[in-house]
Amino acid sequence: MNVYSTHRLCTAPMLDWTDRHFRFMARLLCQNVRLYSEMIHANALIFGNRQAFLADSDTTHNTAIQLGGSEPDALAKASQIIADAGFVEVNLNCGCPSPRVQKGSFGACLMRSVDLVADCLNAMMQQGQAEVTVKHRIGIDDDEDYSVVCDFVGALSHKTPCRTFIIHARNAWLHGLSPKENRDIPPLKYDFVYRIKQDFPDLNIVINGGIAHNEEISQHLQHTDGVMLGRGIYHQPMLMQTWDKTFFNQTHSALTDDDLINRLYQYAVQETAQKTPLRNIVKQWLGLFYGQNGVRLWRQTLSDSTQLAKNNPELILLAFDKMKSFQVAVE
Repeated sequence: MNVYSTHRLCTAPMLDWTDRHFRFMARLLCQNVRLYSEMIHANALIFGNRQAFLADSDTTHNTAIQLGGSEPDALAKASQIIADAGFVEVNLNCGCPSPRVQKGSFGACLMRSVDLVADCLNAMMQQGQAEVTVKHRIGIDDDEDYSVVCDFVGALSHKTPCRTFIIHARNAWLHGLSPKENRDIPPLKYDFVYRIKQDFPDLNIVINGGIAHNEEISQHLQHTDGVMLGRGIYHQPMLMQTWDKTFFNQTHSALTDDDLINRLYQYAVQETAQKTPLRNIVKQWLGLFYGQNGVRLWRQTLSDSTQLAKNNPELILLAFDKMKSFQVAVE
């Protein structure tokens, strides 16, 4: 597979997790990964505080915004806003099974309305600048046949110019399972995604679901064009620090821990000066040193509500110093 594929490695859109603060950290760790925002409803961009969603710092060059919605006109307007802001991709969510999303008639339930999805994608493509892609499941509820996802992809590839399909290799249960259970209980069927690539070789097929290690990435890249990781890299973000060299043949040196913390600190200084709560920033960085000695001190310090209330970014340096001091003491 092409090592320079734009979707070779991606971070999954995760509600309340993959905000701009997480994306800033992720971009420091890996230059080539395609970053995805948490899902944003189209109307939130049109009528809400769009700056809160689109104020990325130097990450728009390889960053996608995922949209929720099922109204073609609204999705078209939101896509134009995203493209004008410099993001390279707009992704339509056809995979979220939460009751709130179902109530709004979008997310995974759209897999049963392929003509509407086609109308949405075609409307989103009118902006003409950012790539338009779709993320979906392999089926809904007890849809067990491969033909379900095959027909969905086939119809959209015929009715729209969309050529990138990000496929979560589980069914989405619209009733009986919580969103969390929908990420764990329905069995993974990676072979379905592999077959989609075989049956549609000209499409850009990205696999998602339950992937957390480089060895797994390598295996999936033998069968697909790209791999999307979610909670695995949220809880262990340092894994991304290996990707430029391992999966993109890049020779540049990764940031040292000290340089990384300095960059994060400078970012926090800028953000808190704009009245961004430090709590909102650092909660996305708690997993940064997963597995290292002293990581508990890093997490505890950055979770101290009394200290966070002061909104002083020096807390980041203090947390890092505590962790390093512990490491020296146990050597």
